[in-house]
Amino acid sequence: MLRRWSVPIAVVALVTGSMFAAGSAAAAAHPSPAAAHPIRPAHPIRPAAHLIKPSGNHTVPFTAHGGTRNAVGSTNWSGYAANGGTYTSVSANWTEPTGHCSSGRQYSSFWVGLDGYSSSTVEQTGSEVDCSGSTPRYYSWYEMYPAFPVNFSNTVRPGDHFTGSVSFSGTSTFTLKLSDTTQGWSHTVTATLAGAARSSAEAIVEAPSSTSGVLPLANFGTVNFSSTSVNGSAINNFNPTEIIMVDSAGRDKDSVSGLGSGGSFSATWLRSN
Repeated sequence: MLRRWSVPIAVVALVTGSMFAAGSAAAAAHPSPAAAHPIRPAHPIRPAAHLIKPSGNHTVPFTAHGGTRNAVGSTNWSGYAANGGTYTSVSANWTEPTGHCSSGRQYSSFWVGLDGYSSSTVEQTGSEVDCSGSTPRYYSWYEMYPAFPVNFSNTVRPGDHFTGSVSFSGTSTFTLKLSDTTQGWSHTVTATLAGAARSSAEAIVEAPSSTSGVLPLANFGTVNFSSTSVNGSAINNFNPTEIIMVDSAGRDKDSVSGLGSGGSFSATWLRSN
């Protein structure tokens, strides 16, 4: 597990699961590395230093995709982030994409969260598609970084419609909610995290990280986000920063569309490394 910062942290989580359809949704602790996640990926931002001049944060703009934008490069994040203020909530909808797997191990995450852009904590929840050889694995999770991620045990399939949200409830307490409206399950997690700055709010596609660094990005095809909202308003109203995931040579690892009305955008896989 990647541990980049030493931050005082106390995490207490209460998880409740409910089914829209018949049955019950049970939450499960993160499985053992040997069982499912041999590398224990985690989800903090890691900027691409060769694209960002040292400035103590990640807000130095550069020219991207043929035009000047409020954009930054990152070795493992892409998407949009509101930053430069204090944020109490973020939410978005997305559709679980199809993993195109052939060989080796690759990982792709899709999530909403607070913090992580210019702070050392992240409060986040989302879904994933990982590749193990030719087999894609779909699942969902929440994470109060730097604590380990916790996986939900519910079925996730490509094409599922997700709604995710993270909100600050006061006194270091956060409420994280993830719903798969296609499968008919929902989880609400209440967790306490000391020292969270609430300095950013984002909707992100990610190549997760481990103790060995950023992991290869699984070929997810295209993922579509919509209704991305920050503090109860469309993220468009916050002059958000576009984050562009790049490899060590500065090549884009996925292509991120411009931000549409109501906080919609898409990302399309280009390369794993």
